Amino acid sequence: MHPSRTFTPTRSSGLARLETLAPKLGRAYAAGRNTDHGPDHAQGASLLSPWLRHRLILEQEAVQIAERHHGPAAEKFIQEVFWRTYFKGWLETHPVVWDRYRDGAARGRNRLATESGLRKQHDAACAGQTGIECFDAWAQELVATNWLHNHTRMWFASIWIFTLRLPWELGAAFFLRHLLDGDAASNTLSWRWVAGLHTPGKHYVARAENIARYTDGRFNPSGELDEAPDPLDEAWPTPTVRLADSAVPRGDVWLLLHDEDLCPESLPLDGCTVRGVAGVLTHPAIAGACSAPVTAFASMALQDALERAQMHFGVPATLLDKADAVREWAGGPVVVPYAPVGPAQELGACGTMVRRAWDSVSWPHATRGYFGLRTKIPGITRSLGLI
Repeated sequence: MHPSRTFTPTRSSGLARLETLAPKLGRAYAAGRNTDHGPDHAQGASLLSPWLRHRLILEQEAVQIAERHHGPAAEKFIQEVFWRTYFKGWLETHPVVWDRYRDGAARGRNRLATESGLRKQHDAACAGQTGIECFDAWAQELVATNWLHNHTRMWFASIWIFTLRLPWELGAAFFLRHLLDGDAASNTLSWRWVAGLHTPGKHYVARAENIARYTDGRFNPSGELDEAPDPLDEAWPTPTVRLADSAVPRGDVWLLLHDEDLCPESLPLDGCTVRGVAGVLTHPAIAGACSAPVTAFASMALQDALERAQMHFGVPATLLDKADAVREWAGGPVVVPYAPVGPAQELGACGTMVRRAWDSVSWPHATRGYFGLRTKIPGITRSLGLI
């Protein structure tokens, strides 16, 4: 991995990265965030996403430090932090979309097993051997570094869907296998947004001129891309469900951690006495078999959280191999950091889910388009005491 993309899976490393980056989260970030200079150069992106994805650092910590350093000039960075919050909140109220993605990915894998032409095209795309120079470079970069610039992810997904005509679910699965910051909500819904499914009829089309401009001229796939495709569509409506309740029992509890929320020190556990801590790794189950670096990052991040929890609560912390072991481990009521829709959601049945104020305040505004949440950001940050 390139030195500029060294992601150590600990909270202390994430906080150090945030402190170092803080002076650049204002106008410099807004001006440079869309340009991908390539893996061998400094990025305009923050590179905070692997830590934010697992909540080794918290969204409010990133927002607060940006606001403290830059005031209103941090608006663009803060809005980008809220994109992940938006996607998580939206999927919570539309959980059937995660089920549809998994079903679509399974159908795609079945097609790969029976359609040699599709399998050959899919394998070439994943290996970076399509003949489209920019796409091939990005595929190889993703596998080698486990990260891609956000703008590049959009181009990549668009080319996968509209130029190569590959099933979008297989592209989303490819990302989840290799991205250190991949999660069920942001990844699935980003691919659906590019395809024209998240906002029906509104898709994202990769254009050669745009790629040339925002890669500093490194790539110019003129004439190689389908720049006038129709968006994808789906036949069924997407029902909206009510957000699950969140409450905290009082008295003695046993805290069950998972890799969706690895900052146990700041969980809202007032009135509780934590008598034991355990952790279950769920992330590799997202794509069936994540790449070794992705699995290692999630595993080490969970171990870091268990060590911090043991010190913070003064109780033993242990790693469980599966959710089924929770019953034998716990000596009483179990509390679980909110387990969002995705691979971790089954852990919600193991005990009482505790939702952070950040999610409780933000998610009710994330049931439709992002604009509905974006307009509420100033009020949300004020209500949380961040500005």
